Amino acid sequence: MKFMVINGPNMDMLGIREKDKYGENTLENINKEILAFGNELGIEISFFQSNIEGEIINTIHEGYGKIDGFVINPAAYSYSSVAILDALYAVNIPTVEVHMTNIFNREDFRSKTITASASIGLIAGFGKETYKLAVKSLYDYIKQGVSN
Repeated sequence: MKFMVINGPNMDMLGIREKDKYGENTLENINKEILAFGNELGIEISFFQSNIEGEIINTIHEGYGKIDGFVINPAAYSYSSVAILDALYAVNIPTVEVHMTNIFNREDFRSKTITASASIGLIAGFGKETYKLAVKSLYDYIKQGVSN
């Protein structure tokens, strides 16, 4: 089973940005933990991060026929990117959207994620553990043979 974890804008600044909300872990360290967790489940996991919307879309497209599932944190694009939404619909690969913070307990605009409608589920608010919860949920979803 092959998963890809995609992170959107400013996630490369983890460990520096808003430590009160995101903690002190870097994206690199979080990715190492996700990779180890995936290995325990027998999942091959690759990672991609970009601050550029088109690069995220291209990566989603490139996953077609190669990736069994996406875990995506579109970050700020969650609230504005119909293009990422359309890319996820186009490839029809099971996807779980994640957010490290509880987006429903922040500014009002954050509770209206556009991209989540192309996902089988959304997990938010558990910091770095959010990614592991998403990987496990996606794994179980695919193993059970549930279709979109």
